[in-house]
Amino acid sequence: MLETVDLKARLTKTEYREAQEKLDLELARLQREMRSAAIPALVVFEGWDAAGKGSVLSRLLQPLDPRGFAVHTIGPPTEAEQMRPPMRRFWLMLPNDGFIGIYNHSWYRQVLEERVENGKGDDGWQGAYEQTRVFERQLVDDGAVIVKFFLHISKKEQAKRFKKLREDPAFAWKVGKAERRRHKRYEEYYQAAEDMLRETSTSYAPWTLVPATDDRFAMVKVAETLAAAFDKALGRGKKSPARKARATPRRTSPLERVDTTLTLSPKEYERALPKLQAEVRRLQHLCYVRRTPVVILYEGWDAAGKGGNIRRLTRDLDPRGYEVVPVAAPQGEERTHHYLWRFWRALPKAGHFAIFDRSWYGRVMVERIEGFATPEEWGRAFREINEFETELVEFGTVLIKFWLHISKDEQLRRFESRQQIPHKQWKITEEDWRNREKWDEYWRAVSDMIERTSTVGAPWTIVEANDKRFARVKALKVVAKRLTETLEAQERHQ
Repeated sequence: MLETVDLKARLTKTEYREAQEKLDLELARLQREMRSAAIPALVVFEGWDAAGKGSVLSRLLQPLDPRGFAVHTIGPPTEAEQMRPPMRRFWLMLPNDGFIGIYNHSWYRQVLEERVENGKGDDGWQGAYEQTRVFERQLVDDGAVIVKFFLHISKKEQAKRFKKLREDPAFAWKVGKAERRRHKRYEEYYQAAEDMLRETSTSYAPWTLVPATDDRFAMVKVAETLAAAFDKALGRGKKSPARKARATPRRTSPLERVDTTLTLSPKEYERALPKLQAEVRRLQHLCYVRRTPVVILYEGWDAAGKGGNIRRLTRDLDPRGYEVVPVAAPQGEERTHHYLWRFWRALPKAGHFAIFDRSWYGRVMVERIEGFATPEEWGRAFREINEFETELVEFGTVLIKFWLHISKDEQLRRFESRQQIPHKQWKITEEDWRNREKWDEYWRAVSDMIERTSTVGAPWTIVEANDKRFARVKALKVVAKRLTETLEAQERHQ
């Protein structure tokens, strides 16, 4: 791709001035309209050292309202960032709806600098390409605009610019050992850039190659491309209004195979519970030593016992090593981002536990049933969730997913009991009764969820929860078993 770039492209001062004046007005207008339409934009700048990224970026931003954009300069991941999946830090940098995020270097570091400098094998950077495609596609599907620029100059031009920078004491610092090393390895970086451009220039997030020998040409090319992208996004319109999900045909469900009559006697419960809690505490400390992150999520019917289950799980855990994340409807800033954004934020660092009381599966259950997500949105969420969980598992996370299942009659009994006991009345709300009226719709949604998101790396465990004692012990057994299997596998591969 790079060989097709016309590095001799130039503009005269007059041509540049006329074009830039019009573009300044156009970009300022488009920024305001993007803000009104609540469309987020991500603008990526990659390219060679001394290709002029700083100058182009500085000129591009002059007509824009600085209250509506943020610039992120991306360096190597910090020690803290390395303790979580690699894409997490970029999820945290996403702009709110209607704002612009500008990235001087980006998530492409790992397939450029890290590929060349660290000598990663094929598996390392091929996996990074897929993570990048997934990241960008999920954002675009959710309504974001992604514009990516690669500023290209020749090796000879780079050497010329380095020489000029070194001659001026004010700018000599820009050409250090790292820059000189990369210049010597220009051909290796060229191949890495070629592969990156080919693998990640997609219909939803294409690369724009910018001839940067002439600064004026580069500045106009970038401004024109950005204006065209914003204009196209505004023509595409706002996100579709939420519609009610259509009913799906009745079919056999994995829930029908659940035996809700399973019970555990009080004596068996009192004997098993403390042993399992002690074992999970021991495994928690081993996970800390091995730097193994653990994510445990609980979903289930209203009144299925998620809170009591979580309390028994955490009772003997070291509180410094876990966090319980209660999940309700998104609020404030959470509503101005992709629905997975808040869950990326809540991921545990390596060696710690995060326990979710409800989770990202709200998109394919309550948001689906209540019409808060369109059929298109919740339909693609199955794939997005599998992709999200794959990234966690590939990073080394132990991901344990529980669906606490009770019968419709048992739910009614618990609802009525809560209404009659004063200190439990806060647990029952009008929303619980409304959800109960939609039992059949939720049944179909849960069945879809389990069938479409139970994978080898992140399987669902359905917990028979009519008997609370049985449910608590089963969940603890599953946690202990999964952690033990993971730690033993790690030991075998050391």
